[in-house]
Amino acid sequence: MTTPSPTADTGAELLPIATPARTRAALRTLIRPDRGLALTGLGILVAATAVGLLVQPVLGRIVDIVADGRPAGDLTLPVVLLVAVAVVQGLTTTLGLTRIARLGETVLARLRERFVERALNLPADRLERAGAGDLTARVTGDVARVAEAVRSALPEMARSVLAILLTLGALALLDVRFLLAALLAVPVQLLTARWYVRRALTLYADQRVANGAQQQQLLETIGGAVTVRGHRLEEQHTERSAGRSRKAVDLTMRSVNLVLGFYGRLHIAEYIGLAAVLIAGFWLVRDGAVSIGTATAAALYFHSLFGPVNAALVLLDDAQSAAAGLARLVGVTDLAEQPEQPEPTAGKAAPVSVPRQRTASSEAAVTVLEVSHAYGPGRPVLHEVSLTLKAGEHVALVGTSGAGKSTLARIVAGVQQPTTGTVTAPASTGETSVVLVTQEVHVFTGTLAEDLRLARPDATDADLRTALSTVYALDWAEALPDGLATVVGEGGHRLDPARAQQLALARLVLADPALAVLDEATAEAGSAGARVLERSAEAALAGRTALVVAHRLTQAVAADRVVVLEAGRVVESGPHDELRDADGPYAALWRAWSGSRTRAPHP
Repeated sequence: MTTPSPTADTGAELLPIATPARTRAALRTLIRPDRGLALTGLGILVAATAVGLLVQPVLGRIVDIVADGRPAGDLTLPVVLLVAVAVVQGLTTTLGLTRIARLGETVLARLRERFVERALNLPADRLERAGAGDLTARVTGDVARVAEAVRSALPEMARSVLAILLTLGALALLDVRFLLAALLAVPVQLLTARWYVRRALTLYADQRVANGAQQQQLLETIGGAVTVRGHRLEEQHTERSAGRSRKAVDLTMRSVNLVLGFYGRLHIAEYIGLAAVLIAGFWLVRDGAVSIGTATAAALYFHSLFGPVNAALVLLDDAQSAAAGLARLVGVTDLAEQPEQPEPTAGKAAPVSVPRQRTASSEAAVTVLEVSHAYGPGRPVLHEVSLTLKAGEHVALVGTSGAGKSTLARIVAGVQQPTTGTVTAPASTGETSVVLVTQEVHVFTGTLAEDLRLARPDATDADLRTALSTVYALDWAEALPDGLATVVGEGGHRLDPARAQQLALARLVLADPALAVLDEATAEAGSAGARVLERSAEAALAGRTALVVAHRLTQAVAADRVVVLEAGRVVESGPHDELRDADGPYAALWRAWSGSRTRAPHP
């Protein structure tokens, strides 16, 4: 269960945040596979803490020996015991903390893997509504905060809680009245913890949201720097960035004041408890109920509580911050598990989304049956679209901007779930079943060979060269400084848009899908580059079923069939020549497109 998606002051609909109950359940799920490691680590820490509690009674024994005027030789055994306790406690504590640290790192790795896996499966439109800043803040800041808590706070918290419980038990063994005196500090500590927790969780969650909004503003400003400068909007964007930063700083200062108040209250609790134990010791020694050594041990026990109690309560700061970050991460994973459904419009029943299906047939046919999709209430994009692709058929999707072409392409590729309707696509029989190539391709950092092997990790160098040759990219690839070993991507050799797109098409060839979906995959190149890419795309699609969102109508001419979308509906379907001569919507598009290409330029 997640809380409703908050809305940042950038206007973006941020990704949801999991409720505390859902966050705890997710944490239990993450730990469950390593229950044995957790129990072993805690058991060793219990033994280490119990051994360490022998120090105070031994010191008390030394006090009694000195107070009674006994020979110096009587101190030998207590001193040897102190050394033995120190050695055993050191070894067992190290072993226990190592196991707890291993547990934390294992759980953290599992959380990261699950988050990345689910984030990659988020609906594209949902990410667009949230903006890149929110997801970036969760991937960086929230993961880092949880990692920090796992590496430092988790072992120390486990150790502190065990020390508190066992020390209180030791006080009771000395004399229950010492325990009662020590417990006078507990109400102040509990009230302090309650006061802090009630304020901290909301404050840290707000701080994470503010940081996400700040990152979003910075990304938008930097990403659109050319446009900002071109329209002389530097002042406005600087003020917006400053406003987001001021809000983040204000929340940070509020958290600092909260922590300072937290520490002040803890010092009051320490004074109350220590004073009560010393007074109890004075009365008990005066009445002969306990020895001076026993009273000394009780005082030392309570004094030894300062460290673990303060550590446990102070770690609430890390715990609350980490809990806020974990809730944001779980919110993303839950969103990926349960795709969103737009709210029904007033007066209408909520549509039922039918899951995407796979066909076990050897035919690579695709059937889209009465598919509708909306990006939110009152924002329909597709209206009961039905479409069939025969095995090996190349179908071109054309239409004006906003007709729903890209949405339909993503639904067929399985990247986007439809609001209603069914999609039957080829089943995977060892090879990748569907590959989507869009105009926004990414060149991953690494060698060119590594980038290509993302599509097929077991591909040989010969396979890579064959794929590059298929899309007419082998010549420039081998001409790179180190050939296939050339580092590309961020910080490496820069590939222009046309070559980056050929790289994506080569990955498609390596993946060898039954169905290929191209969404304006040649749109980023200029006229000369477009001709090269169209030839590359045609070669990459040879022998497989393909759905092509045509940016240029030359792609429609080469297709077996053309499907025309208008306002989310199929209005025409047929071969290029037939539709061109039918004087319908496609003929109008063709005339407008071909006219713009043949019109002579003005002198």
